Amino acid sequence: MQFIISHWAKGTSARCGVIKTHHSEIQTPVFMPIGTHGAVKTIDPEVLLHLHTQIILGNTYHLYLRPGHELINKAGSLHAFMNWEKSILTDSGGFQVFSLAQLNKISDEGVVFQSHLDGSRHFFTPELSMGIQRNLGADIIMAFDECPAAESDRASVEKAVERTTLWIQQCHNYLNNQAPLYDWEQTLFPIVQGSIYKQMRERSAEALIPYADCGMAIGGLAVGEEKESMFETVGQMNELLPQDQPRYLMGVGRPTDLVKSVSSGMDMFDCVLPTRNARNGQMFTSKGIINIENNRYKDDFGTLDLECNCYTCQNFSCAYLRHLFNIKEVLGMRLATIHNLTYYMTLMEKIRSTISAGDFIPWSKNYLGEMSVHKGM
Repeated sequence: MQFIISHWAKGTSARCGVIKTHHSEIQTPVFMPIGTHGAVKTIDPEVLLHLHTQIILGNTYHLYLRPGHELINKAGSLHAFMNWEKSILTDSGGFQVFSLAQLNKISDEGVVFQSHLDGSRHFFTPELSMGIQRNLGADIIMAFDECPAAESDRASVEKAVERTTLWIQQCHNYLNNQAPLYDWEQTLFPIVQGSIYKQMRERSAEALIPYADCGMAIGGLAVGEEKESMFETVGQMNELLPQDQPRYLMGVGRPTDLVKSVSSGMDMFDCVLPTRNARNGQMFTSKGIINIENNRYKDDFGTLDLECNCYTCQNFSCAYLRHLFNIKEVLGMRLATIHNLTYYMTLMEKIRSTISAGDFIPWSKNYLGEMSVHKGM
C-alpha cells in the first residue's frame, strides 16, 4: 500500500492525497460507510459505486460469527463474496467484543466472551483476529486492541495501553509468519489507545509507531467523552503520528467533527451515523438534520434538500418519504440512506477540492458557522 500527499491547506494540518491499494486508489480525506456484515444496510454495491464510495468497512467480530471467515475464504475473499471491486477495511473485532458481547474474562492472552447472538463461548486472541482478517482478505486490517470505556479510571486505561502494545507485537509476529492467502497486500494498522490521558496517548503512540508500515488508527474516542477532550486528543495525535502515513480516526462521524478533524491532520473516517440515522428517518441536509416522520412534512411536496442532487432529492417529495416511514416500507430506509451517504460523500469531495484549491480555511469557517445553529451536525 502507498500513501501520497498531494496538497496541504496552509494555516492548518489539513491535507489531501491518495491511498493506493491493490483494489483501488482512495482519495483522502475519505469517509468509509459501514458494511458490518458484508453489506451497507439497504444499499447494493452498484449504488455505492454510483455514490462515489471508495472504500467500505467490514467487521471481524460479526463476520466471524456469521457466516464465518472460512466460508468467505472459500468464496474468494470478502470482495468476491459481496461483489465489491474496490477497497475494504476490516476492524479487528475488539470494540465489539468489549461492547456487544457478554464479557467473561480478559487477560494478556486474549478475551473469553459469549456471543450476543446465541450465548456461545469464544476465545479471541490477537492471532485469531489476524487469522480471520487474513481470510476475509481486506486491503487494510486493524490490530487487535483493548478499547477502554470513556469512564475508565487511569489505572484501567494504563492497563489497556499495555495490553494493546503487547497485542500489536503478537499481531505483527503472526502475520510475518504466514504466507499470503491472496494476490494482494493486507496492510496492518496499529490502533493508538489511551482515552483522554495525554501521557497514556503519548506512550501508546510511541510504542506502536514502529509497527506502522503505512497507516495508524486512533481508537477510544467518540465513546462518551467531552468533545473538547476528544479534539485535544486529536490535536495531540496530529503532533505525534507520522505525517507521511494516513491517520484513521475511528468512529468519529458528525459532519462538523469531520471538518474539524481534517483540520487537525486526520485522513480516514468511519461512522454508523449516516446509515443508522437514515433508517430512523433522520436526514442530514444543508439546513441541518431533518426528522422526516415529523407531522410538518405530511403535505410537504417539496424536495428534501434543494442543494442536493441525489436520486432521492431529485425524484421524491418529503411527503412521500414521510409516508414510506409511516408504513414502515423498506424503500424509505433505502432512499434515506442514499441521501445521507450522498451528503457525506459530497462533503468529503468538497473538503478535498477546497484543500487542493487553497480555499479550505474560508470554506471550513463558513461551513462550521452555518452548521453551528443546527443540533447534531
